[in-house]
Amino acid sequence: MKIPRGKLLAVVAALGWITGCASIGPPLPPSLELPRPPSDLRASRKGDQVKLTWTIPALTTDRQSVRYLGKTRVCRSLAATIKQCEAAVGEAAPPAGFASSRKSKSQKVRASFTDTLPSAIQQEHPTGFATYAVEVLNKAGKGAGISNQVHVALVPTLPPFDGFGARTTAQGVLLSWKCKAASVPRREEIKYLFRIYRREEGKASETRIAQVDSTNCATGSRDEKSVQSHLDQSFEWENTYFYRGTVVSVVETAGKSAVEVEGKDTSEVKVFAHDIFPPSVPTGLQAVFSGQGQQPFIDLIWAPVTDADLEGYNVYRHEERAAALKVNTEPLKTPAFRDEQVVSGKTYFYSVSAVDQRGNESARSEEASERVP
Repeated sequence: MKIPRGKLLAVVAALGWITGCASIGPPLPPSLELPRPPSDLRASRKGDQVKLTWTIPALTTDRQSVRYLGKTRVCRSLAATIKQCEAAVGEAAPPAGFASSRKSKSQKVRASFTDTLPSAIQQEHPTGFATYAVEVLNKAGKGAGISNQVHVALVPTLPPFDGFGARTTAQGVLLSWKCKAASVPRREEIKYLFRIYRREEGKASETRIAQVDSTNCATGSRDEKSVQSHLDQSFEWENTYFYRGTVVSVVETAGKSAVEVEGKDTSEVKVFAHDIFPPSVPTGLQAVFSGQGQQPFIDLIWAPVTDADLEGYNVYRHEERAAALKVNTEPLKTPAFRDEQVVSGKTYFYSVSAVDQRGNESARSEEASERVP
């Protein structure tokens, strides 16, 4: 009997479907839910505090999404390499709402932990390093291994110097602090700097404006009552600034880059850089008559004032037993003036002042006189 072609194809398709349903592949093992070890662990130190940051793994070792996250063990060792996290110095709890906060595999969730370096370790290994790693665990307390490893210098840091203050002067903002020695031994490979930062009011960013060598100050080689200072001249008048300072420990080893660790900060000091300071008084004023065969005049010259914010000069004139009056309407830009308003037979007395960009005017110079024949 000949089977129609359409029915034959239908039978073959049905047999194929039945055969496919009957085939059973090897069973997949259950996921161990082991988060992949982080690879971007970073460390920063301030004083005796070491802040570690890393990205929480989004996938497990079998490439499944991390659903249940446990604690993260923090490891610290004096060895150059950590083989496994045997004795943790701390644990970081998983962020609250981790599963709901990570909407996609590509969205990164950051975690952090702050470790306090024991003082004894710093004193015993002042030029050494501590090695850190973290191990992210699943909900059952199991992990797939440690993260990348980072190294942190163990050089001792010092508390900030006392008496940090700031005040405005005619030359700039004068910063000063007391040179008080700390109880640290002097080592040739370690020096100390006092680093100063400035922040303008209303802004988050800071500017490092100075580093003053304070090794003698820090190690007791200088009188504790002495004072160090720095003059800040890189600011702008009529602005408000905040200043802070910190002692920096620097380890210098031959053939290697210097290692720096900042200590704790001083309290911020606030300064309103209000310019109430006049420029320097002009000097060297001379008056010379000219006019033979022409309209008479008296030329004045004087030494230029070098103040950075100088706007110009004012010229004052008077006759004998009369009050001095200013003869120019706008500040003169150069240290010279020609007075053509003179009369034959009279003696004129001159003085000059300097004016800055905010209108502060100096005292007048010594007078110079000249007689018109």
